[in-house]
Amino acid sequence: MTDIAAGAETAVVEHASTRPFSAFERMVAWRYLRARRKEAFISVIAGFSFAGIMLGVATLIIVMAVMNGFRTELINRILGINGHMIVQPLEGTLNDYADVSDRISGVPGVRFAIPFIDGQVLAQGRVQGGTGALVRGIRADDINKLKLVAENIRQGDLVNFASGEGLAIGTRLADRLGLAAGDTITLLSPDGDVTPMGINPRVKSYTISAVFEVGMSEYDASIVFMPFEEAQLFFNAEGLAQSIEVFVEQPEAVDDLRPLVEEAAKRDIFITDWRQRDRTFFSALAVERNVMFMILTLIVLVAALNIISGLIMLVKDKGSDIAILRTMGATSSSIMRIFFMTGAAIGVAGTVAGVILGVIVCLNVEYIRQFFSWLTGTMIFNPELYFLSKLPAEMDLGETISVIVMALALSFLATVFPAYRASKIDPVQALRYE
Repeated sequence: MTDIAAGAETAVVEHASTRPFSAFERMVAWRYLRARRKEAFISVIAGFSFAGIMLGVATLIIVMAVMNGFRTELINRILGINGHMIVQPLEGTLNDYADVSDRISGVPGVRFAIPFIDGQVLAQGRVQGGTGALVRGIRADDINKLKLVAENIRQGDLVNFASGEGLAIGTRLADRLGLAAGDTITLLSPDGDVTPMGINPRVKSYTISAVFEVGMSEYDASIVFMPFEEAQLFFNAEGLAQSIEVFVEQPEAVDDLRPLVEEAAKRDIFITDWRQRDRTFFSALAVERNVMFMILTLIVLVAALNIISGLIMLVKDKGSDIAILRTMGATSSSIMRIFFMTGAAIGVAGTVAGVILGVIVCLNVEYIRQFFSWLTGTMIFNPELYFLSKLPAEMDLGETISVIVMALALSFLATVFPAYRASKIDPVQALRYE
């Protein structure tokens, strides 16, 4: 007699002694999940299903967290140096930049407004050759408002910058040119002095007063901050500013602030915001995130299909047990619940294990990256390619819940057909061919 038939009399006695029948269903479902020598192949399939769901859920959580962290870190660093709104004059020059920036700074919801002068240059240092750089002319008081720069000075300080005598450059630019705080950097601009022989490039050397690191390789390798008055002289823009960058409290609310900023400027201006400036980049991130979610969901789907195949083989193997249970009073709905709980237990256990694994990896993702970089001897997540110096991970509660619900739904749906098939087995036919 099979294992379930051997316990049938005990189950009937327990049921007769007012023990809830659902407890018996759970007992039978648990007995089917335990390994038996003759049903080893079923246990192997259940193990693969559990592992597939666990890895699928963990992978989804990890990938979504990394992509969320990637987007958040990029936004924080991009908007930590660049304004949320850029104000440029429609007509004439921006010679009243001081008054305009002060008025815009007084708009409710605006943190501060900073006038800038930007220009492309060729930077040269100790290393032979040079590299392109972006010079940003900024007032001494304003650079301290850029916390991402002011609070991440790696060498030197901003004292000489405040006196208008020094520059601040990124760490990667300094390394590329072989420079450090206190050294001299030479800048060459094509917009130089006008002579009878044409325009001569302007070449000038400056002392490096500070070296900063904002954690975004593109900025650390290209940006040079120059005192505002010196930038006006260097780029032949005496008394002018090229633009005013506005930093707001809520970046997502720039549309509401746009008319207020236009009114405060008291002149014709053209405004672009951070979404327009980097629309293609952030749209690509959103598309990639959604596609990755759909692709990785297939891992959970494959694991759910393993549940179906395992339960179908279990139903076929336990046909005589089901027939005996039916002849002893078990209803078809009871049989259906037994096999439903058997399959659902695999899905629930796999999902819980996947969530735990995913959370652990997300909390230690940077250490894991460093370990595998050391193990393989290669640079995993190269900052030169991915812009960030560290691998970020930011879990979102709503996304995590959606992953859990999706995994549980697929697991439960996978058990419906085998459980229904088990409930429809004819006891007479099953015992006749046993």
